[in-house]
Amino acid sequence: METNIEANEAYSVSDLHVETINVRLKTLTDMKLFKCDVCYKIFSQKSKLNTHFRTHTKVKHYSCDVCSKEFSLKGDLNVHFRTHTHTKEKHYSCDACGKEFSHKSHLNRHYRTHTKEKPYSCDVCSKEFSLKENLNKHYRIHTKEKPYCCDVCSKEFSHKSHLNEHYRIHTKENPYCCDVCSKEFSQKCHLNEHYRTHTKEKLYSCEVCSKKFSRKFSLNQHYRTHTNEKPYSCDVCSKDFTQKCHLNEHYRTHTKENLYFCDVCSKEFSRKFSLNRHYRTHTDEKPYSCDLCSKQFSYKSTLNRHYCSHSNIVLFL
Repeated sequence: METNIEANEAYSVSDLHVETINVRLKTLTDMKLFKCDVCYKIFSQKSKLNTHFRTHTKVKHYSCDVCSKEFSLKGDLNVHFRTHTHTKEKHYSCDACGKEFSHKSHLNRHYRTHTKEKPYSCDVCSKEFSLKENLNKHYRIHTKEKPYCCDVCSKEFSHKSHLNEHYRIHTKENPYCCDVCSKEFSQKCHLNEHYRTHTKEKLYSCEVCSKKFSRKFSLNQHYRTHTNEKPYSCDVCSKDFTQKCHLNEHYRTHTKENLYFCDVCSKEFSRKFSLNRHYRTHTDEKPYSCDLCSKQFSYKSTLNRHYCSHSNIVLFL
């Protein structure tokens, strides 16, 4: 028969157990969780979900630079790599930089980074390569062969590295992070381009007017101001545009979609440019100034009309 003391102790333990569960449940409900849409396993961090997701896709992002064996997780690559670094003696040493290798063939491959020797040549375009596997990859440009296929959207690629980069569109993985503003990117080249917005470095120069740009994409857009090329066309009225964003804004004039609205009077606009113009009616901002009399105006069109008030100036508007 249970005594009062035992009953009280049992009640206290049960009470404590329920309280602990409630705390855990509250912690879980307050936490942002990430669920795998294949097996429904739940993770507390997005990075852990991304790592787990590779067990379904069988995509192997990490490759051993000694034997080319591939792994889906970086940790597995690190464990494997010790089979080369810890158990094999390195008898072959590069006399240029001192780097050591366990196989003579690996030393020979490495040595070409110093000699710039390129013994492998493409029989179609004569381009030369230091490694045979690089020639094989290049050759697919001519054959149009695309042996790597995305198992999510079926898009095909000629290089595995391109598939790996593309795959991050699906996983939302951004492994490259800017150490200045912490913005994340899926590709290293995008990080490098972004980084120039901090350094103000402009590597790309227009061959017509010498204007410089930090991104090649921006140079290409600018170049159309010289060529008058308009590659983006409206499928409703056939009007052409130099930039896709301008086509998207124009398209809203057909759909009557208004994405932008004034937070002062709630008036809606289909283009951000139109909202900015309108907003000056509230702020009285006048960003356009006459360089003859310093009079200021809210709109560029008003400034142009004003110029006519100065003698010997005629504008055709």
